[in-house]
Amino acid sequence: MSEGVEWALHSCVNLAWAGPGRAVPAARLAAWHDLPAAYLNKQLQALARAGIVTSTPGPRGGFRLARPLAEITLMDVVAAVEGTEEAFRCTEIRQQGPGGAPVADDGPACAIAHAMNRAELAWRQALAAEDLDGIRRRAELQAPHAASRLRAWLAAGAADRPPGGGRPTARPTDLDN
Repeated sequence: MSEGVEWALHSCVNLAWAGPGRAVPAARLAAWHDLPAAYLNKQLQALARAGIVTSTPGPRGGFRLARPLAEITLMDVVAAVEGTEEAFRCTEIRQQGPGGAPVADDGPACAIAHAMNRAELAWRQALAAEDLDGIRRRAELQAPHAASRLRAWLAAGAADRPPGGGRPTARPTDLDN
């Protein structure tokens, strides 16, 4: 999984903390965690195509959540950023080389493909069962002031750094589980 998934997940929580009426530019979201704005913007555009966020153009534009965090699952974000293709694709190498043997059309599925498909299904189900509101709640327990620090930093204006300079006071680890 690419780092874009992590960035997109953090951005969704940060947009919730920013408030429903506030559009936050990709550059501001990126600056909060010292990320490359152009790359984060690509992740945000993927979220917009998936209907997870909306994008408003113009000088007061930016990104907002399109629906409440409770209606966005980890799987929604992963699928938006990474796509929906299966991670494992069996190419039937058991039929190739000196050890290969043809498999009848009604023969058993490859044991490895079967195991990998079961594991991927369990992974996808676990991601689909976890919504971002639960993530937000756990993040607020771990870092009780992260949301208010973000809102204050956004309200401080157009500077990419918090008042007093330096890195933002909420570190990327504020949202880690």
